Amino acid sequence: MSGSGDGYPSDLTDEQWVLVEPLPPTARVGSKGGRREKHPRRRIVDAVFYVVRTGCSWRQLPKDFPPWPTVYWYFTWWHDDGTVERVHDALRDRVREADGREAEPSAGLIDS
Repeated sequence: MSGSGDGYPSDLTDEQWVLVEPLPPTARVGSKGGRREKHPRRRIVDAVFYVVRTGCSWRQLPKDFPPWPTVYWYFTWWHDDGTVERVHDALRDRVREADGREAEPSAGLIDS
């Protein structure tokens, strides 16, 4: 679980976070960007995983996560720029390797 409190079963482990942390784009701050990020990236990612794992609506995020509109904004940004797919692939590869299989699934299809 994350180092941000009691946590939820859907929270990334420290080992998973090491894989995921470099994947989201850097914050848009400075003269041509927005303001500094108010919420830790890890809590945003954990909130996204909470919604995915529980199937709850964005508005039903527990209050110990960042506000749901913030989490949803990050999710749509990351979905549109391919971050969600990169995170999925990185975690899938780790699970496959831990299971003794090749990181990349085979491209072959089985046709009945």
